[in-house]
Amino acid sequence: MKRPWRNWGLLRHGSQGLPPGTEHPLRRSPAGFGAAARITAAGASAALVAAVVLTTAPVAGADSAPADPGNPATPVTVTADALPTVQIDGVVWQQAIIGDTVYAVGKFNTARPAGAASGSQTTTRKNILAFSLSTGKLVTTFNASLNAQGLTVAASPDGSRLYVGGDFTLVNGTAASRVVALNPQTGAIIPGWAPKVSATVRAIVATPDTVYLGGMFSAVGSSTRSKLAAVRASDGGLLAWKPNAAGGRVNALVLAPDRSKLVAGGAFTTLNGSNRPGFGLGAVNATTGASLATPVNDVVRNAGSNAAITSLSSDGSNWYGTAYIFNARGGTGNLEGSFSANWSNLGIKWIDDCHGDSYSMFASDTAVYKAGHSHYCLNLKGFPQTDPLSYHRALAYSKAATGTLTRDTKGFPSFTGKPAPSLLTWFPDMDTGTATGQSQGPWTVTGNSSYVVMGGEFKKVNLKGQQGLVRFAVRSIAPNKEGPVSSSSPINPALTSPSAGKIRVRWQSNWDRDNTSLTYKVYRDGALINTQSKSTTFWNRPTMEFTDTVTAASTHQYRIVSSDVFGNTRTSATLSLKAK
Repeated sequence: MKRPWRNWGLLRHGSQGLPPGTEHPLRRSPAGFGAAARITAAGASAALVAAVVLTTAPVAGADSAPADPGNPATPVTVTADALPTVQIDGVVWQQAIIGDTVYAVGKFNTARPAGAASGSQTTTRKNILAFSLSTGKLVTTFNASLNAQGLTVAASPDGSRLYVGGDFTLVNGTAASRVVALNPQTGAIIPGWAPKVSATVRAIVATPDTVYLGGMFSAVGSSTRSKLAAVRASDGGLLAWKPNAAGGRVNALVLAPDRSKLVAGGAFTTLNGSNRPGFGLGAVNATTGASLATPVNDVVRNAGSNAAITSLSSDGSNWYGTAYIFNARGGTGNLEGSFSANWSNLGIKWIDDCHGDSYSMFASDTAVYKAGHSHYCLNLKGFPQTDPLSYHRALAYSKAATGTLTRDTKGFPSFTGKPAPSLLTWFPDMDTGTATGQSQGPWTVTGNSSYVVMGGEFKKVNLKGQQGLVRFAVRSIAPNKEGPVSSSSPINPALTSPSAGKIRVRWQSNWDRDNTSLTYKVYRDGALINTQSKSTTFWNRPTMEFTDTVTAASTHQYRIVSSDVFGNTRTSATLSLKAK
């Protein structure tokens, strides 16, 4: 079985991201779970339809065109339209944006245009590439090359440098010890900046003066550094800053807006000798490295060989983290979802208790986007779990806490009563890839005020070929072509005649990947006779009906047309019935 390229040690349904040489068994369900986790074309529409629960529970109208965008629970999202984007032949682990350029690092050998079949129209790109955020096309003037996978990429605050970390030892054919500074225009190495890091670099945060590193290393040059280090931005010289993360690697770093404190996340079990804070998560002084009180770590505690914090990010006001637990291997953790925290006191703002590993988050001006493989969001009034499991690999949440979590019923640790965000109606289909052997789709998400970009190992988005990278945009620049999804028999009208001169028309409501409220038009013999609207999601599609008055013993034909706010439609079959 293939060894996972990133070697996260993360829980994955299917092949697991365990250390090399370890068997990769399918994780079995904890108490209350159903059969083994498997699904054909996981994340595809067929899986979503299978997750339908007919209920009359209320559905929030949060999507790309919400009725009340000023309501904190119903902010505007990007659309679910998958915009044409350069493709890769492996996996993308992380991305960074400078202006209109997106830089992606991972493990891949070639790039090809959107729409091109695998192996065709390829351009060599070794583990790093750049593409235009506005067009999705490969930036051909940037042509760097890494001899091994890139795991992290970050821009300098002024956008003049691109810092890259990973497993590589050569960049553009020149020696580079797992971290490098590149010219973002050309990909050329910036001379005079060459820290010698002893092992993998997995996280980078840069200020004008300092570049912070996190990963699996034990030394920088001849000086001991336990998985955390800082070097000068000017020449790469090692700084005295040396907090000590022990018991596991550092996966992520995020810096406060005032640059006074830095939060580290990962699998480490202590930070500066403490496990509270320090159990997978902890803040330190950005100048001295001394530990700071981190109330989040009193709530979210994921660390060790089978649980961790997987990413950290910030929108300038709040910071965000994602997490996983591998329960079958005795993972020492309590969160599989994500969280939002305050910079002011490093305390919890909300918890997303959607179960299923979470890998990356990006907060735009209006909403928060997540890459992972969630399969159970009922704790925050989202979708229920199915058997076999169905995975939803791209989700969006409100930035505000809008409710509280309910008690967990699946045998997971419960965050009952903790503040929770709203799960928004943004459900692009992203399938599983084969590049890493870990049965995953997107691994990373970032963006700006107009775009959201996802990277990973997926091969299709919304059932169409699009490998490894994809863009989504706000409705003003998107095609807005993702309409009502289901065209199957449930939306066909069921006709009965309860009494003389009456025909009752019943049908199951539809759903849409990026719009909650849909309109339904009932046609009799080709003429419009009734219009209704209903808010739905893929798991909440209640039955709708209309009773028509006709001449007794007359025969009529009926069909249903469902449409979204952008005029995208789905039409049912036409069926007929003779009235009593």
